Amino acid sequence: MFTEDQIKELNEAFKDASPSEIIQKAFELNNNAVITTNFRPYEAAILHAVSSVEAKIPVVWCDTGYNTPNTYRHAEQVIKDLDLNVFLYVPQQTTAHRDVVMGIPSVDDPKHAEFTEQVKLEPFKRAMDEHQPNVWFTNLRQGQTAFRNSIGIFSLSADGVLKVSPFYYWSDEKLDTYLGDNNLPNEFKYFDPTKALANRECGLHA
Repeated sequence: MFTEDQIKELNEAFKDASPSEIIQKAFELNNNAVITTNFRPYEAAILHAVSSVEAKIPVVWCDTGYNTPNTYRHAEQVIKDLDLNVFLYVPQQTTAHRDVVMGIPSVDDPKHAEFTEQVKLEPFKRAMDEHQPNVWFTNLRQGQTAFRNSIGIFSLSADGVLKVSPFYYWSDEKLDTYLGDNNLPNEFKYFDPTKALANRECGLHA
């Protein structure tokens, strides 16, 4: 278990480090790790960076069931090109069934919390319970939400898992260059049914 002081020291020591240096350090701290992804824009960068250091790291994909055709095609391409070790988690109810029962509730609808629990939080909790990681790689970046602005490269999840965001300080422009240099695709027709706004926190991280 990491203390807040240790997290602060890590963030200070690695604030100017490259993603690969950050990833190497995380594996030195504990190699029981997973990456989570939803194949949203720029996810190929972290999948490439982490799998370049540890090829067979478990990649946890929690698929809400509401991705666009573009996102599914993008996911298939990235999984194949990077030979990712993917573990797929989906809601326990089909999208077709949920569409009849509640549709996609708006954020101010009382059913929104239950919807988010079904399509995102429950599959994620199931994934983390099965893998029991000590380190969780994710592509959180500064500027995405107010919460994400506060956490740094290294942070602790609610369950005490060490969260590592190797590209935390990177801009879209810098990531565009990384994708180009490594011949990686990007995907912008991404849809998250639990968010009304791009800068709204999804519930996995806050």
